Parts: sequence; structure tokens; C-alpha cells
Amino acid sequence: MQPSILIVEDDVTFSLMLKTWLGRKGFRVESQTSVSDAQKSLDSQAFQLVLSDLRLPDRDGIELLKWLKETHPDVALIMMTSYADIHTAVQAIKLGASDYISKPVNPEELLTKIKETIQVPEATAHKSMKAPSANASSNPYYIEGVSQAAVSMYEHVRLVAPTDMSVLITGSSGTGKEYVARRIHEQSNRANAPFVAVDCGAIPKDLAASEFFGHVKGSFTGAIDNKVGAFVAAQGGTIFLDEIGNLTYEVQVQLLRALQERKVRPVGSNQEITINVRLVSATNENLRQAIDKGDFREDLYHRINEFTIRIPDLCERQEDLMLFANNFLDQANAELKKDIIGFDAETIRLFQSYSWPGNLRQMKNVIKYATLLAKGRFITCAELPDELRETPKVKQPVAQLRDGNHEIDLIRKALQECGNNKTKAAQMLGIDRKTLYNKLKLYQIE
Repeated sequence: MQPSILIVEDDVTFSLMLKTWLGRKGFRVESQTSVSDAQKSLDSQAFQLVLSDLRLPDRDGIELLKWLKETHPDVALIMMTSYADIHTAVQAIKLGASDYISKPVNPEELLTKIKETIQVPEATAHKSMKAPSANASSNPYYIEGVSQAAVSMYEHVRLVAPTDMSVLITGSSGTGKEYVARRIHEQSNRANAPFVAVDCGAIPKDLAASEFFGHVKGSFTGAIDNKVGAFVAAQGGTIFLDEIGNLTYEVQVQLLRALQERKVRPVGSNQEITINVRLVSATNENLRQAIDKGDFREDLYHRINEFTIRIPDLCERQEDLMLFANNFLDQANAELKKDIIGFDAETIRLFQSYSWPGNLRQMKNVIKYATLLAKGRFITCAELPDELRETPKVKQPVAQLRDGNHEIDLIRKALQECGNNKTKAAQMLGIDRKTLYNKLKLYQIE
């Protein structure tokens, strides 16, 4: 049975890093950011261990510990504290906590304490695995994300996937359009049939008809064998035309005819082949502008665009940023045979403030580069490419906090801008989270 751990920590970045690392060690890990949400999870699911921060937004970890001992006495708890709170950690031990660990947490020390606290099968203790994802697809490293933008987008995917509607996926370069196309295919009624991807931007004009529809031997110079085209190869399944805006006008005419008639004729053949495929297309261009310029056929546009899905840029998905970063770190570790635990605090701050113009593709390359160079257990800014380290932050802190009413105003403004997310507000104000909590208490700010 897989050992189960609940992390109760409102520092989302730290919680995610810990969750990812413990997931790779073979644990089933869930996380919550408050005592009340943790209590709901503990009442609805079975956990062997709780890793709880001492200071939480609604109540403190001591109250969670007391509640746990009354309602779930078999569940162990390890308290995570800052150095200044050690005396409170000792109090927690007296109240029944199994152990405590000081922040910043040493992962290997934590793993030792976990193994001492709960019975961990030896195979699990040494197992290195990718962090589990509730949204896993046939790609073992695929994740959807938890941001509102991601939730909305994948709700659209789930709605349109079972239909046979043609889908146009729009988004900037590097946002993962082919991954979304594969999700549509995997959740469709055609999931057991082929998924065939064609990069329209890489097809020479003279060979486009052959790539799409196939050819017979000897039909043109270089046709030394019969070739099955992409539409026939995708029979019964899904054909994905990536960067469809790059097709020449002439090829667009051929494609439109094939889609309208549901038949293709291989180059050099007299026989037509009836096709049964679902069309998913993608572009990083504004096809409406291309239509106005005469570069893209409006009738083809309507044929490929019965439903549109827009993929947001990475900078629009702040809540997903470290999910993707840790996911790409898993991939880099596997490919490079390394065991980097995560990213140090300065690197995380840089990631969160960088604009990521190349989106997911850029992040994947950056993390693989840094993983190769990393000498310690964590990736630091020293290992990052110059393009990140030399780029100014997107958003600077509101201001340095000062005494009195001005400080109160700044805190309230930061909380309002961050939707009352105290971790983000602290980052904006240029202070740590614990300092913010102390000031909220001092000024009696709710």
C-alpha cells in the first residue's frame, strides 16, 4: 500500500516543491493551505501522516494537532517550524506531535523523520518516481494545471472531445498546442484509432498534396514507392494540422476540397479513397487578419473552426508556473540521470517574475540546461541562462514598508491586488510571509 501524506502549508511554492519531491519518493501526497481545509481532507480521506506548518492563515498548527488527536488519533503529525518557533515545536511534541523539523527543510532529514514516524515499505523509501497527477494522459509527464485559465480551457476540451466537431486551437508559440490536440483525441470516441500530426509549416509547396493525400510510385520525380498520405494514415482517428496558417493558398484549396467531399485522391492515382477523420488544427497567427489580407480562405476557416480553444500564455497562468517547472525538472532528471530536488527560493522568485516569451518550450529548455549544470541538490540562479538572469522583473514590489499608516495602506493594497493571497502579497511587499502575518496581527488587519 502506498504511504499517504497530507501537507498543510500556505506557502504554495514550498508546498508544491515538497509535494513533488515526496511524490518522486513514492508517497501519495495531497496538500491544503489552511486548518479548515485540512480537516475536511482528513475527514474524507485516509492519511498516515500530516506535515503541518505551525503558522497558517486561519488557525495555527497546534490547533490542528489537538483536533487530530481527538478525531484521528492514529494519524501522525510532524510540525514544520521556523527556527524562532522551536519553543512552540517543543510544546507540540508534548501535545502529541510525532516530531518537528525546522525550516528551511532539509529534504533528506525530513525523509528520515517520515520513515521513523510511519511504516514505509523499503521499496517505497528508495523509489524515485514522477509526481502523480490527477490529469495524467498517455504522456506520463503531461499535466493540465490548476489555474482558472487552465481549468476553463480543459473544461472546453472535455466538452468538445466526444463530438466530431472540427477544433481550431489558437495560442502563442510554445504553449503546447499539440498536447491539447492529443487530449482532445484521447478523450474522444476515436481514442483507439490513430492520431496523426502534420506540421504544415514544414511542408514544401510541391510536396503538400503528397503529404496530405499520398502518391503512387512513379507519379513524379522522386516517387520511388507508394506513399500513404496523412489523411489515410489517420483513418478512423484524428488528424492534427499544426500551424495551418502557413499553408499556401493553392494547398488550402486542395485541403478544402478534401474536407468537403470526405475523399482524397493520391497523387498519380485515378482512385479516390473515402476518409473518416476528425480534424483538429492549430495556429499562432490571427487567421481573421490573414483572411482580410487574402492570405487565408474564409470558407476553409469556417470548415476548420467549428469550435475554438485558446491556450493562454504561461505568464497568464501564475498558479501553474511551478507545477510545470517541477514537471520539467522530473523530465530533465530522467533524461540526464540526475536527482535534483528542486529550485532555491531566489530561482523560484525569478521564475515567477519572468515573462516567459517562449512559454512552455522555453521553460523546458531552461530547466534542462540548468539541471545539466547544477552541482548541488537545488537549481540556483547561477545555473540559469543569461536570458533569464539579465531580464528585469515584470512586476516590482509596491514599495519598501515603512512605519505607521502608510505601512497599513501598503499592506491592504497588496492584499487587494493579490486577491487576499498572503504569500503573493508578501512577495509584492518585499517581505517574508511570517513578517506579513506578524504585521497583520499587529495592525489587526483581517
